[in-house]
Amino acid sequence: MKITVQDFTGIYAEQPFMQELRAAAETSNDIYWLDCTKIVGTDCYCDDEAIKKINEMINNTEKRSRIECSSIIENRGISQLCDVSANDIAAQPTIHFFDNGNYHYMSKLWTDRIQEPFTLIVFDHHPDMQPPRFGGILSCGGWVLEVLKSNKFIQNVIIIGVKNELIETIREELTQSAEVNILDKVTFIRESELEFLTPYLKGTWFDTFTNLSRPHTPNLYISIDKDALAPTYAATNWDQGSLSTSALKTIIAELAANHKILSVDICGERAHDFEGDELHSVQEADSLNNSVNHELIKFIETLCQASNREPQG
Repeated sequence: MKITVQDFTGIYAEQPFMQELRAAAETSNDIYWLDCTKIVGTDCYCDDEAIKKINEMINNTEKRSRIECSSIIENRGISQLCDVSANDIAAQPTIHFFDNGNYHYMSKLWTDRIQEPFTLIVFDHHPDMQPPRFGGILSCGGWVLEVLKSNKFIQNVIIIGVKNELIETIREELTQSAEVNILDKVTFIRESELEFLTPYLKGTWFDTFTNLSRPHTPNLYISIDKDALAPTYAATNWDQGSLSTSALKTIIAELAANHKILSVDICGERAHDFEGDELHSVQEADSLNNSVNHELIKFIETLCQASNREPQG
C-alpha cells in the first residue's frame, strides 16, 4: 500500500502520526511526502499554473516510484521467476492525504490518472457540484461536476452524507446552467438517511442502501472529506455532518466487499489559522484529526488487502 501526503498549509506538523509518515518518507519506498506549501493559486481554487506544478510533482514522484520498484525487483532477482513488473507494483492502490477541504479538488487531479472504468464514492457534507463561477477554474466546491464532465472512465458517482438542503440547491443551479442531465449519473445519500445508522445495524436498511448505491463497475475510487463526520470525531474547516467514524467504516466495508479499490483520498483537516471554537480547542482539534487519520489509514490498508482480490460480483 502506497501513501502520498500533499501538504498545502503545514497543518500536518501538528499531528504526530502524520509527522511519523513524513519521517518515514525519507527512507520508505511506499510513502511520499509532497511539500505543496510554496505553490500559489491553490486555496479553494486551483489555477492552471498550479495544476501544472502539482501534476509535475506527482509525475516526478510516480517516476521515482517506478525506478524504485524496478530496483527492488532486480535486487530480489524475481523478474525471471514471476510475471511482475515495476509498473504493476507502482500501480498498487494508494492512499492520498491532501490537507483541508479547500483542496478537495485534488480528487479530480488524481482521478484524471485512472485509465479504466470506475465508480466515484464521495463522503462529504457538501455535494461539490457547483457550476464554475470564474471561467471554468477548478474549485473545491465544483470538482465532482468537473470529473463528470471531463473523465471518460467515470461511470457514476455516489455522494454520501450530503446536507439535505444543498441537494436541491445544486439541482436548481444545474438546471439554470442547462447541465441538469449530468445528475443522471449521481446518487445522493442524504445526511438524514444516515441518522439512524449504527456500526452494528444490519438487515433491511443495508439491503436498501446497497441496492440504492450499487456501483456500475467493479472499481471504486473513494474520496473522504472528514466534514461528513460529526464534530465528535473530527475538526474540519467547513460545517460538519453527523456520521460517526464507525458508520463511515461500515459503509466503506459494505461497498468494497465485492469491488476493487483503486485509490482512497482523505482531506478535511482544520484550518491552519483555527484558534478554537465552542466545540474544540486547537489541541483537541489536532488530537481528534491525528487519531482519525491514523484509524482510517489502518482500516483502509486492511480493507484493500482483502478487497483487491478478484471481485465476486
